[in-house]
Amino acid sequence: MSELKPAGTLTSVSTSSLMEHLSKLSVTPRNPVAALQANVNFVPAQIPMKRRLQMLAVAGWSVMIVITTVAFLLLCSIPPLWPFLAIYLIWVRFLDNSPEHGGRMSSWFRSLRYWKYFADYYPASFLKEADLPADRPYVFGYHPHGAPVKLVLHFTIPLTEIVKESLESTGFSKAFPGIKPHLLTLTTNFNMPFYRDILLALGVCSVSKQSCSNILKAGPGSAITIVVGGAAESLSARPGTADLTLRRRLGFIKVAIQHGADLVPVFSFGENDIYEQMPNEKGTTVYALQRKFQSVFGFTLPLFHGRGLLNYNLGLMPYRRRIVAVIGRPIHVEKCEKPTIEEVHRVQQMYIEELTRIWNTYKDEFAKTRLRELNIID
Repeated sequence: MSELKPAGTLTSVSTSSLMEHLSKLSVTPRNPVAALQANVNFVPAQIPMKRRLQMLAVAGWSVMIVITTVAFLLLCSIPPLWPFLAIYLIWVRFLDNSPEHGGRMSSWFRSLRYWKYFADYYPASFLKEADLPADRPYVFGYHPHGAPVKLVLHFTIPLTEIVKESLESTGFSKAFPGIKPHLLTLTTNFNMPFYRDILLALGVCSVSKQSCSNILKAGPGSAITIVVGGAAESLSARPGTADLTLRRRLGFIKVAIQHGADLVPVFSFGENDIYEQMPNEKGTTVYALQRKFQSVFGFTLPLFHGRGLLNYNLGLMPYRRRIVAVIGRPIHVEKCEKPTIEEVHRVQQMYIEELTRIWNTYKDEFAKTRLRELNIID
Protein backbone atom coordinates (compact mmCIF):
# COMPACT_ATOMS: atom_id res chain seq x y z
CA MET A 1 0.00 0.00 0.00
CA SER A 2 2.89 2.34 0.80
CA GLU A 3 4.18 1.89 -2.72
CA LEU A 4 0.98 3.38 -4.15
CA LYS A 5 1.54 6.82 -2.60
CA PRO A 6 4.28 7.92 -4.95
CA ALA A 7 2.11 6.86 -7.85
CA GLY A 8 -0.73 9.01 -6.51
CA THR A 9 1.64 11.91 -6.21
CA LEU A 10 2.77 11.48 -9.80
CA THR A 11 -0.84 11.40 -10.97
CA SER A 12 -1.56 14.64 -9.11
CA VAL A 13 1.43 16.38 -10.71
CA SER A 14 0.49 15.18 -14.17
CA THR A 15 -3.08 16.39 -13.78
CA SER A 16 -2.08 19.88 -12.63
CA SER A 17 0.43 20.15 -15.47
CA LEU A 18 -2.19 19.05 -17.96
CA MET A 19 -4.71 21.59 -16.67
CA GLU A 20 -2.10 24.34 -16.96
CA HIS A 21 -1.42 23.48 -20.60
CA LEU A 22 -5.12 23.34 -21.37
CA SER A 23 -5.68 26.77 -19.83
CA LYS A 24 -2.95 28.24 -22.04
CA LEU A 25 -4.47 26.67 -25.12
CA SER A 26 -7.87 28.08 -24.31
CA VAL A 27 -6.48 31.62 -24.47
CA THR A 28 -5.66 31.23 -28.16
CA PRO A 29 -8.88 31.29 -30.24
CA ARG A 30 -9.19 28.54 -32.79
CA ASN A 31 -11.38 30.69 -35.03
CA PRO A 32 -9.32 33.03 -37.32
CA VAL A 33 -12.20 35.51 -37.34
CA ALA A 34 -12.06 35.69 -33.57
CA ALA A 35 -8.31 36.28 -33.75
CA LEU A 36 -8.85 39.16 -36.20
CA GLN A 37 -11.54 40.66 -34.01
CA ALA A 38 -9.13 40.65 -31.10
CA ASN A 39 -6.77 42.98 -33.03
CA VAL A 40 -9.37 45.30 -34.57
CA ASN A 41 -10.69 48.23 -32.60
CA PHE A 42 -14.34 48.27 -33.63
CA VAL A 43 -16.55 51.35 -33.53
CA PRO A 44 -19.02 51.34 -30.61
CA ALA A 45 -22.70 50.94 -31.43
CA GLN A 46 -23.67 54.27 -29.92
CA ILE A 47 -22.18 56.99 -32.14
CA PRO A 48 -23.71 60.48 -32.53
CA MET A 49 -25.53 60.92 -35.83
CA LYS A 50 -23.38 63.93 -36.69
CA ARG A 51 -20.21 61.84 -36.58
CA ARG A 52 -21.82 59.14 -38.71
CA LEU A 53 -22.73 61.71 -41.35
CA GLN A 54 -19.18 63.07 -41.31
CA MET A 55 -17.81 59.58 -41.85
CA LEU A 56 -20.27 58.89 -44.68
CA ALA A 57 -19.32 62.17 -46.37
CA VAL A 58 -15.64 61.20 -46.43
CA ALA A 59 -16.43 57.61 -47.43
CA GLY A 60 -18.64 58.85 -50.26
CA TRP A 61 -15.91 61.03 -51.72
CA SER A 62 -13.37 58.23 -51.30
CA VAL A 63 -15.30 56.06 -53.76
CA MET A 64 -16.72 58.84 -55.93
CA ILE A 65 -14.77 57.68 -58.97
CA VAL A 66 -16.22 54.20 -58.54
CA ILE A 67 -19.75 55.56 -58.07
CA THR A 68 -19.61 57.78 -61.17
CA THR A 69 -18.01 55.05 -63.28
CA VAL A 70 -20.62 52.47 -62.29
CA ALA A 71 -23.40 55.00 -62.93
CA PHE A 72 -22.05 55.68 -66.41
CA LEU A 73 -21.74 51.97 -67.24
CA LEU A 74 -25.27 51.32 -66.01
CA LEU A 75 -26.58 54.05 -68.29
CA CYS A 76 -24.60 52.51 -71.15
CA SER A 77 -26.56 49.29 -70.62
CA ILE A 78 -29.78 51.10 -71.58
CA PRO A 79 -29.92 51.26 -75.43
CA PRO A 80 -32.39 54.18 -75.66
CA LEU A 81 -29.81 56.34 -73.86
CA TRP A 82 -26.96 55.60 -76.26
CA PRO A 83 -27.52 58.66 -78.51
CA PHE A 84 -27.48 60.98 -75.48
CA LEU A 85 -24.37 59.33 -74.06
CA ALA A 86 -22.65 59.60 -77.43
CA ILE A 87 -23.41 63.33 -77.57
CA TYR A 88 -22.15 63.72 -74.01
CA LEU A 89 -18.86 61.94 -74.80
CA ILE A 90 -18.32 64.03 -77.96
CA TRP A 91 -18.97 67.17 -75.95
CA VAL A 92 -16.52 66.06 -73.24
CA ARG A 93 -13.80 65.03 -75.66
CA PHE A 94 -13.96 67.74 -78.30
CA LEU A 95 -16.14 70.68 -77.26
CA ASP A 96 -15.93 71.35 -73.53
CA ASN A 97 -12.82 73.38 -72.73
CA SER A 98 -13.90 74.34 -69.21
CA PRO A 99 -10.97 72.52 -67.50
CA GLU A 100 -8.58 74.85 -69.32
CA HIS A 101 -10.66 78.00 -68.86
CA GLY A 102 -11.54 78.31 -65.19
CA GLY A 103 -14.03 75.49 -64.86
CA ARG A 104 -17.76 75.84 -64.19
CA MET A 105 -17.72 76.72 -60.51
CA SER A 106 -21.09 76.43 -58.79
CA SER A 107 -21.49 78.44 -55.59
CA TRP A 108 -24.60 76.41 -54.78
CA PHE A 109 -22.76 73.11 -55.12
CA ARG A 110 -19.73 74.31 -53.17
CA SER A 111 -21.92 75.47 -50.28
CA LEU A 112 -23.78 72.17 -49.85
CA ARG A 113 -23.90 70.90 -46.28
CA TYR A 114 -22.15 67.76 -47.52
CA TRP A 115 -18.84 69.65 -47.60
CA LYS A 116 -19.37 70.94 -44.06
CA TYR A 117 -19.68 67.36 -42.81
CA PHE A 118 -16.65 66.51 -44.93
CA ALA A 119 -14.44 69.21 -43.41
CA ASP A 120 -15.63 68.54 -39.85
CA TYR A 121 -14.66 64.87 -40.08
CA TYR A 122 -10.97 65.53 -39.31
CA PRO A 123 -11.74 68.37 -38.34
CA ALA A 124 -10.18 70.54 -41.05
CA SER A 125 -9.79 74.29 -40.80
CA PHE A 126 -7.51 77.12 -41.90
CA LEU A 127 -5.68 79.92 -40.15
CA LYS A 128 -5.44 83.28 -41.87
CA GLU A 129 -2.25 85.29 -41.28
CA ALA A 130 -2.85 88.27 -43.54
CA ASP A 131 -5.47 89.92 -45.71
CA LEU A 132 -5.29 89.31 -49.43
CA PRO A 133 -6.40 92.36 -51.43
CA ALA A 134 -8.65 91.34 -54.32
CA ASP A 135 -6.92 93.75 -56.71
CA ARG A 136 -4.41 91.20 -58.02
CA PRO A 137 -4.13 87.48 -58.90
CA TYR A 138 -2.64 84.89 -56.54
CA VAL A 139 -0.80 81.59 -56.71
CA PHE A 140 -1.28 79.45 -53.58
CA GLY A 141 1.41 76.82 -53.02
CA TYR A 142 0.07 73.97 -50.89
CA HIS A 143 2.32 71.77 -48.72
CA PRO A 144 2.72 68.91 -47.97
CA HIS A 145 1.22 66.62 -50.55
CA GLY A 146 0.10 63.80 -48.24
CA ALA A 147 0.25 60.07 -48.89
CA PRO A 148 -2.94 59.00 -50.65
CA VAL A 149 -4.49 62.14 -51.94
CA LYS A 150 -3.30 61.54 -55.45
CA LEU A 151 -4.38 58.02 -56.03
CA VAL A 152 -6.42 55.06 -54.96
CA LEU A 153 -9.00 56.93 -52.91
CA HIS A 154 -8.76 60.42 -54.37
CA PHE A 155 -6.96 59.91 -57.68
CA THR A 156 -4.97 63.12 -57.85
CA ILE A 157 -7.63 65.22 -56.10
CA PRO A 158 -6.56 66.41 -52.66
CA LEU A 159 -10.06 67.54 -51.75
CA THR A 160 -9.98 65.71 -48.46
CA GLU A 161 -7.62 68.42 -47.27
CA ILE A 162 -7.95 71.32 -49.69
CA VAL A 163 -11.71 71.47 -49.14
CA LYS A 164 -11.04 73.35 -45.93
CA GLU A 165 -9.14 76.02 -47.84
CA SER A 166 -11.03 76.49 -51.05
CA LEU A 167 -14.69 75.75 -50.33
CA GLU A 168 -17.33 77.71 -48.48
CA SER A 169 -17.56 74.88 -45.91
CA THR A 170 -14.93 76.54 -43.71
CA GLY A 171 -15.55 80.20 -44.53
CA PHE A 172 -12.77 80.84 -47.07
CA SER A 173 -14.90 83.27 -49.07
CA LYS A 174 -15.72 85.28 -45.95
CA ALA A 175 -12.10 85.37 -44.82
CA PHE A 176 -10.82 86.40 -48.26
CA PRO A 177 -13.59 88.35 -50.00
CA GLY A 178 -13.16 88.74 -53.73
CA ILE A 179 -10.68 85.88 -54.06
CA LYS A 180 -11.80 83.14 -56.46
CA PRO A 181 -9.67 80.03 -55.78
CA HIS A 182 -9.24 77.19 -58.26
CA LEU A 183 -7.67 73.93 -57.20
CA LEU A 184 -5.60 72.43 -60.03
CA THR A 185 -5.21 68.74 -60.85
CA LEU A 186 -4.07 66.45 -63.64
CA THR A 187 -5.83 66.85 -66.98
CA THR A 188 -6.57 63.11 -67.08
CA ASN A 189 -9.15 63.53 -64.31
CA PHE A 190 -11.38 65.38 -66.75
CA ASN A 191 -11.59 62.38 -69.05
CA MET A 192 -13.78 60.47 -66.58
CA PRO A 193 -17.51 60.85 -67.28
CA PHE A 194 -19.63 62.51 -64.57
CA TYR A 195 -16.69 62.70 -62.16
CA ARG A 196 -15.26 65.54 -64.23
CA ASP A 197 -18.49 67.50 -63.88
CA ILE A 198 -18.32 67.26 -60.09
CA LEU A 199 -14.77 68.58 -60.17
CA LEU A 200 -15.71 71.45 -62.45
CA ALA A 201 -18.63 72.42 -60.19
CA LEU A 202 -16.18 72.56 -57.27
CA GLY A 203 -13.97 74.95 -59.24
CA VAL A 204 -11.24 72.39 -59.93
CA CYS A 205 -9.31 72.92 -63.18
CA SER A 206 -6.45 71.44 -65.13
CA VAL A 207 -2.91 72.07 -63.90
CA SER A 208 -1.62 72.63 -67.42
CA LYS A 209 0.36 75.78 -68.17
CA GLN A 210 -2.40 77.10 -70.43
CA SER A 211 -5.00 76.59 -67.71
CA CYS A 212 -2.88 78.48 -65.15
CA SER A 213 -2.46 81.34 -67.59
CA ASN A 214 -6.15 81.52 -68.49
CA ILE A 215 -7.25 81.66 -64.85
CA LEU A 216 -4.68 84.24 -63.75
CA LYS A 217 -5.56 86.44 -66.75
CA ALA A 218 -9.25 86.38 -65.80
CA GLY A 219 -8.84 89.47 -63.66
CA PRO A 220 -8.12 90.68 -60.13
CA GLY A 221 -8.89 88.16 -57.40
CA SER A 222 -8.33 85.12 -59.59
CA ALA A 223 -6.27 82.48 -57.82
CA ILE A 224 -4.90 79.02 -58.43
CA THR A 225 -3.90 76.42 -55.81
CA ILE A 226 -1.11 74.02 -56.73
CA VAL A 227 -0.04 71.07 -54.60
CA VAL A 228 3.62 71.73 -55.31
CA GLY A 229 5.30 68.51 -54.16
CA GLY A 230 3.36 66.28 -56.50
CA ALA A 231 3.56 62.52 -56.67
CA ALA A 232 7.23 62.40 -55.64
CA GLU A 233 6.48 64.09 -52.33
CA SER A 234 3.63 61.70 -51.55
CA LEU A 235 6.13 58.85 -51.23
CA SER A 236 7.72 60.64 -48.25
CA ALA A 237 4.45 61.39 -46.45
CA ARG A 238 4.40 59.80 -43.00
CA PRO A 239 2.92 60.81 -39.64
CA GLY A 240 5.13 63.18 -37.69
CA THR A 241 7.19 64.24 -40.72
CA ALA A 242 7.29 67.16 -43.15
CA ASP A 243 9.64 66.20 -45.98
CA LEU A 244 8.98 68.53 -48.92
CA THR A 245 9.92 68.25 -52.59
CA LEU A 246 10.36 71.91 -53.47
CA ARG A 247 13.80 73.10 -54.63
CA ARG A 248 13.35 71.77 -58.18
CA ARG A 249 9.77 73.02 -58.41
CA LEU A 250 10.29 76.26 -60.31
CA GLY A 251 7.32 76.13 -62.68
CA PHE A 252 4.76 77.68 -60.31
CA ILE A 253 7.24 80.41 -59.38
CA LYS A 254 7.76 81.28 -63.04
CA VAL A 255 4.01 81.33 -63.72
CA ALA A 256 3.48 83.74 -60.82
CA ILE A 257 6.19 86.09 -62.11
CA GLN A 258 4.88 86.00 -65.68
CA HIS A 259 1.41 87.07 -64.51
CA GLY A 260 2.40 89.36 -61.66
CA ALA A 261 0.59 87.09 -59.21
CA ASP A 262 1.50 87.24 -55.53
CA LEU A 263 2.73 83.92 -54.10
CA VAL A 264 1.02 82.63 -50.96
CA PRO A 265 2.60 79.65 -49.14
CA VAL A 266 0.14 77.33 -47.40
CA PHE A 267 1.34 74.73 -44.92
CA SER A 268 -1.19 72.14 -43.83
CA PHE A 269 -0.32 70.83 -40.36
CA GLY A 270 -1.62 67.30 -39.87
CA GLU A 271 -1.79 66.54 -43.58
CA ASN A 272 0.67 63.67 -43.30
CA ASP A 273 -0.93 62.26 -40.15
CA ILE A 274 -4.22 61.00 -41.55
CA TYR A 275 -2.66 57.87 -43.10
CA GLU A 276 0.10 55.42 -42.30
CA GLN A 277 2.42 54.39 -45.13
CA MET A 278 4.42 51.22 -45.57
CA PRO A 279 8.25 51.54 -45.56
CA ASN A 280 9.57 52.56 -48.98
CA GLU A 281 12.96 54.16 -48.43
CA LYS A 282 15.11 55.07 -51.41
CA GLY A 283 16.99 52.08 -52.73
CA THR A 284 14.25 49.57 -51.92
CA THR A 285 12.37 47.60 -54.56
CA VAL A 286 9.07 49.14 -53.47
CA TYR A 287 10.41 52.67 -53.99
CA ALA A 288 11.83 51.78 -57.42
CA LEU A 289 8.50 50.29 -58.54
CA GLN A 290 6.59 53.34 -57.29
CA ARG A 291 8.85 55.75 -59.19
CA LYS A 292 8.60 53.60 -62.32
CA PHE A 293 4.81 53.67 -62.05
CA GLN A 294 4.97 57.46 -61.69
CA SER A 295 7.11 57.86 -64.81
CA VAL A 296 4.63 55.83 -66.87
CA PHE A 297 1.25 57.05 -65.57
CA GLY A 298 2.06 60.50 -64.15
CA PHE A 299 1.05 59.62 -60.58
CA THR A 300 2.27 57.10 -58.07
CA LEU A 301 0.84 54.56 -55.63
CA PRO A 302 1.84 54.97 -51.99
CA LEU A 303 1.05 51.81 -50.00
CA PHE A 304 -1.03 53.35 -47.23
CA HIS A 305 -3.68 52.35 -44.74
CA GLY A 306 -6.00 54.07 -42.31
CA ARG A 307 -9.27 53.18 -40.61
CA GLY A 308 -12.47 51.53 -41.81
CA LEU A 309 -16.16 52.35 -41.72
CA LEU A 310 -16.75 50.15 -38.67
CA ASN A 311 -13.34 50.17 -37.00
CA TYR A 312 -10.58 52.56 -36.02
CA ASN A 313 -7.42 50.82 -37.22
CA LEU A 314 -8.01 48.78 -40.38
CA GLY A 315 -9.13 50.18 -43.74
CA LEU A 316 -8.55 52.83 -46.40
CA MET A 317 -10.39 55.77 -44.86
CA PRO A 318 -8.33 58.57 -43.30
CA TYR A 319 -7.93 58.79 -39.54
CA ARG A 320 -9.78 61.50 -37.66
CA ARG A 321 -6.82 63.77 -36.99
CA ARG A 322 -6.91 67.53 -36.86
CA ILE A 323 -5.73 69.40 -39.96
CA VAL A 324 -4.96 73.12 -39.88
CA ALA A 325 -3.88 74.87 -43.08
CA VAL A 326 -1.94 78.03 -42.26
CA ILE A 327 -2.30 80.52 -45.11
CA GLY A 328 0.84 82.62 -44.92
CA ARG A 329 1.69 86.15 -45.89
CA PRO A 330 1.70 87.00 -49.60
CA ILE A 331 5.00 87.46 -51.39
CA HIS A 332 4.70 90.36 -53.79
CA VAL A 333 5.95 89.55 -57.28
CA GLU A 334 6.78 92.02 -60.02
CA LYS A 335 5.40 91.02 -63.41
CA CYS A 336 7.96 89.91 -66.00
CA GLU A 337 6.97 87.88 -69.04
CA LYS A 338 10.46 86.44 -69.49
CA PRO A 339 12.07 86.14 -66.07
CA THR A 340 15.68 85.04 -65.79
CA ILE A 341 16.58 81.87 -63.92
CA GLU A 342 18.29 84.07 -61.30
CA GLU A 343 15.04 85.97 -60.70
CA VAL A 344 13.09 82.74 -60.41
CA HIS A 345 15.56 81.38 -57.83
CA ARG A 346 15.47 84.68 -55.91
CA VAL A 347 11.69 84.56 -55.59
CA GLN A 348 11.81 80.87 -54.74
CA GLN A 349 14.21 81.59 -51.87
CA MET A 350 11.78 84.19 -50.51
CA TYR A 351 9.01 81.61 -50.80
CA ILE A 352 11.03 78.96 -48.92
CA GLU A 353 11.86 81.45 -46.17
CA GLU A 354 8.18 82.30 -45.70
CA LEU A 355 7.20 78.64 -45.67
CA THR A 356 9.92 77.92 -43.08
CA ARG A 357 8.69 80.83 -40.97
CA ILE A 358 5.17 79.34 -40.96
CA TRP A 359 6.55 76.00 -39.77
CA ASN A 360 8.69 77.51 -37.02
CA THR A 361 5.84 79.72 -35.82
CA TYR A 362 3.17 77.05 -35.50
CA LYS A 363 4.99 73.72 -35.14
CA ASP A 364 4.72 73.69 -31.34
CA GLU A 365 0.98 74.32 -31.57
CA PHE A 366 -0.10 72.13 -34.48
CA ALA A 367 2.77 69.60 -34.77
CA LYS A 368 3.38 68.62 -31.16
CA THR A 369 3.91 64.94 -32.04
CA ARG A 370 6.41 65.61 -34.83
CA LEU A 371 9.30 63.18 -35.17
CA ARG A 372 11.59 65.67 -36.90
CA GLU A 373 11.68 69.20 -38.25
CA LEU A 374 10.69 70.54 -41.66
CA ASN A 375 13.01 69.12 -44.30
CA ILE A 376 13.27 70.13 -47.95
CA ILE A 377 14.61 66.94 -49.47
CA ASP A 378 14.69 67.87 -53.16
